Amino acid sequence: MSLSRNFWLFAAGRFISQLGWAVQEVALPLYVLDKTHSGSMMTLFVLADVVPSLIIMPFAGVIGDRYNRKRLMVWFDILRGILLFGVIAFDLLGIYQLLAVQVIMAVMGTFFGAATSAMFPDLVEPDELERANSTVSSFSIIARLIGPALGGLIYAFGGIKMAIMINALSFFGSGLFEALIRYRWKTRKIESMGEVITDLREGLSFLRSSGYLMVLMGFALFMNAVGQPFGAVIMPYAFREVLKFTSRQFGLLESFFMGGMLLGNIVVAIKLGRKAGRYFFKALAFNGAMILVFIWVISPQAKLSRDAAFLTLAAVGVLWGVSNAVVNIPLQAKIQRAIPTELRSRVFSALALLVNISSPLGLAAVGPLIDRYSAWSVSLAIWFIQGGVILYYYVRHRAVLLSEQEHIGENAGRAI
Repeated sequence: MSLSRNFWLFAAGRFISQLGWAVQEVALPLYVLDKTHSGSMMTLFVLADVVPSLIIMPFAGVIGDRYNRKRLMVWFDILRGILLFGVIAFDLLGIYQLLAVQVIMAVMGTFFGAATSAMFPDLVEPDELERANSTVSSFSIIARLIGPALGGLIYAFGGIKMAIMINALSFFGSGLFEALIRYRWKTRKIESMGEVITDLREGLSFLRSSGYLMVLMGFALFMNAVGQPFGAVIMPYAFREVLKFTSRQFGLLESFFMGGMLLGNIVVAIKLGRKAGRYFFKALAFNGAMILVFIWVISPQAKLSRDAAFLTLAAVGVLWGVSNAVVNIPLQAKIQRAIPTELRSRVFSALALLVNISSPLGLAAVGPLIDRYSAWSVSLAIWFIQGGVILYYYVRHRAVLLSEQEHIGENAGRAI
């Protein structure tokens, strides 16, 4: 069964906007550092993106369930394009002006994301979710591979204005593709704040009432809390401070990992499809083996030359990326199938909120530990914790994590 026209319009729109965003995501930090030479200011820009999302996310979920998701997607893309064109037209390139823009973009992006994540499963048949997720994820990876390189070149030749211009154009391009999607949704306008509170409670009540979903989400939150420190703190620290890799080697290792993710997504999309879930725990075991190799390479016992360590970790990165894709895509598809479309935006927003809270907790714990202990010993401790939790889920919840349960609830928002 081939994926629908609606799906391909959605995927094309997302790829265009993600590519434009990746360009600005590289250019903006360079501009801020060139202007301020301040790490604290960079942190402020990160917080300006994260904090508004945390505050707005639950309300964005309510809006995404009550109003037409397609229109929300299209208009928030167009509004973001207009805002960025305004930044260029009125030369709003001061640091604090851009900081205010960052906050506004974060708020609009949160509403856009709530509508997008809830609408996406309605564009494909439940049996096609693994394939559809892997395809969209592949496009996202390609954007993350191409975008940063383009962003660096564009900033070097055209400065921050050209980078912002390209991102603005990408939002308009994305909105054009999204406008062509055929999607029906019955609007239920919000009459009072009491309705917002009621809707939030309904979403949380559904989460608590579904043991199946609580198992899936609990596992996903745990993997995110443990995985984030590896990718954001331990690996960069080990590559740069322990192994003394060059900037070029550092970037190449990131590309090898993303290339592995892309390969894994292609395998799921073309070969495995919904059967990918059968390999869930095998992929987790393989993932654990790759982490052990990483720990050995950065430990004093390895005694590898820098080139040998680089080649070993390049191979590990590819295989690690493949196994990550085989774990993440089935888990994401199971969660999507488990939530009725009329509640999906609220539930996804609650999940995103929990993810955004769990990530800093893991990061906050690992940072001080690496300052006090060696990177390999901290990594090994995390490996044991991760292994213990995976073993618990294998013994207690194996049937849930390996099941191929159908989507629960009515397909009220199915696209036509």
